[in-house]
Parts: sequence; structure tokens; C-alpha cells
Amino acid sequence: MIKYNLSCKDFEITFDSWFASSKEYEKLKRRGFLNCHNCNSKNIDKSLMAPKIVGKKKDDPILYKSDTKNLLKKIKEYQRFIKKNFEFVGKNFAYEARSIHFDNKKNKKGIYGTATKDEIKELKEEGIETESIPWVEDKSN
Repeated sequence: MIKYNLSCKDFEITFDSWFASSKEYEKLKRRGFLNCHNCNSKNIDKSLMAPKIVGKKKDDPILYKSDTKNLLKKIKEYQRFIKKNFEFVGKNFAYEARSIHFDNKKNKKGIYGTATKDEIKELKEEGIETESIPWVEDKSN
């Protein structure tokens, strides 16, 4: 198994992915099976990476299951904060963001919602700052 740091040239993000071998990566890339998990773009390339040498000491930095649980817990914490302090605008995010930016529409709360890759790209070109964050569905019900 080999882990590559991949970058999406369209959405300008990086992410890690595991492959059976470097040949497998090249085969999948050539056939167009690699895509960005965020925007579904196929414009993916390998980024520079540093090799990681794993030792046998107990204090070596290895990702344990508890670390993933902590990460999931932190994401859910951010989501609760966003839901409490921002207004959900759903699929109208791009429209509402423009309204706030260009019309100086003053909301008591910031906004959050969904937007397509193209909408986010257009907002960025218009000078409107946006952020994308992972969103985890709460399946505890």
C-alpha cells in the first residue's frame, strides 16, 4: 500500500488517498477514475510529499482510531457552533452571499449553506470570501 497526497487543481484543495501501488495510481489516473471528493473534478495530481519512517517506539506519531474519533468529535463541535451562530440558507448560499457583499445587507448572523463548485469559483472571482468545511450527518437518532 502507498499513500499519496493528491491535489484538486479546480477546487484548490489537497487530500490523501491510499493505493495498492504506484502502478495502480497511474492506471486509475490514466483511466479517469480519480476524482476530487469535494467537487468531483477529475483534474487531480500528486503533490509533493515527505516520506514517513515509522519506528518501533510507542511515542511515534501514528493515527489511532481514537484520533479519528477526536477528529469527528471536533467536526461535530464546529457544526453545533455554526448551527447556533449562523443562518442556514440552504441552496441559496451564493445568492445570499452576493446580497450581503454587494448590497451591504446587514444580517445579525453570518450564513451557511450549500453551493456548487462553479458557484464557489464565481464567488471567489467576485472577491467574496467563502470557506468549505466537511459536514458530517448526525446519525445518532
